[in-house]
Amino acid sequence: MAARGDPPNGTPENIGGGDDEFRSDEYRSVVFDEDFVRAARLQEFSAQERMGEHARAVRSRSLWSSGAAAHRTGTPGRGARQGMLLVLLIATAFAAAVYMGLSNPYVPPSDGHAEPLVSTVVPLAPTDAVPGGRPAELYGKSPAAEYRVGAAGITLPAVRRTQHFTDGQVGAALSVAKDYLVQSSLDPDVLAGTASRPVRVLLDPDQLTQFDRSIASPSGDGRHAATGWLVRFDPRTAVMADSKVRVYGTLAFEEVTPEVLEVVTDHTFVYAVRPATGAPATDDGASLFTVRRELRLRFDRDDLTARRAELASAYVMAGPQDCSADPAAGFRPLLAGAGPTTVGPAPSDPYASGNPRRSAGLCGVMAEPGTQAPAPQPDREASVAGPAPQPGQEASAAVSPAP
Repeated sequence: MAARGDPPNGTPENIGGGDDEFRSDEYRSVVFDEDFVRAARLQEFSAQERMGEHARAVRSRSLWSSGAAAHRTGTPGRGARQGMLLVLLIATAFAAAVYMGLSNPYVPPSDGHAEPLVSTVVPLAPTDAVPGGRPAELYGKSPAAEYRVGAAGITLPAVRRTQHFTDGQVGAALSVAKDYLVQSSLDPDVLAGTASRPVRVLLDPDQLTQFDRSIASPSGDGRHAATGWLVRFDPRTAVMADSKVRVYGTLAFEEVTPEVLEVVTDHTFVYAVRPATGAPATDDGASLFTVRRELRLRFDRDDLTARRAELASAYVMAGPQDCSADPAAGFRPLLAGAGPTTVGPAPSDPYASGNPRRSAGLCGVMAEPGTQAPAPQPDREASVAGPAPQPGQEASAAVSPAP
């Protein structure tokens, strides 16, 4: 019996050969599977279907029709499998989109610019002659004897997420705040007044103009004091006698708005200084100079990504200094053996913990350590900073921010 598709009387003999026989051998290795053959066939409409208007003679075998046929026969075809795979992919993509939307809610970007720095720098005059000696001996006789050296004295609190900032973002803010303290208070070139870039690169771009003006043309107007941004000494007055600066203080953080995280730093830095070049420089001619800095640094999400800070406020007490000296450009320590020349209005202890006492004017009296009742010490592990008076609130008679 002839196979379906063969001529009725079978294949004639002696037909082909030559090129035809070669072509037959060439395509003999091509095998079409059953699905391909089924999909390639044409199926005629019935006579009743062809009587309809604009009816076609045959119907095409699409993927979906082959899938329906496979459903009727109980055997899943290639088209059915492809259709099910497409539906599965769409469902998976939709589920992933829903999950990402729920796990990463949209947070509106910050639309504000960094506010200008408001700073208050208060010199502290000594009540007695400034003691001199070797740096190690001076440190040993002062409250700084128990302080750590350098960056080791700037310890970070426990990191806890806030309502709108993750653990990683809080940790990044604390890390940048510590970097700012190290660069602005401990870098030897910054202290000597020969560099400011280590501090500048950590600031928000909106504050760079104010910072550059403060460094180039310092002023005690509450906005442009170089010593509000960093610690540096007048190179004509004093230089460092010991590179091992003693440091003690605390950091705390608080979410002030859903877009802004604030870090408050409160640290005391104790430096051993000696007369500048040209003056006698002996091992026993050093003296201690103490700087108390309370800074408020703010971070939006752009700042955290770029590892920079907005320095919102700075309250600085530094002594021993002469009250007649303007500390805006650089600190001018009273060195070993120097006595007080001006008396300030109220004693202030830069070694005391807690909120520093705001002086009523541009100068205060440097209290002897332990003679002033210390304020309650902040919890070193606290994660939220309590409210504190803003710089300039009690010094408004002498320090008025520039418009």
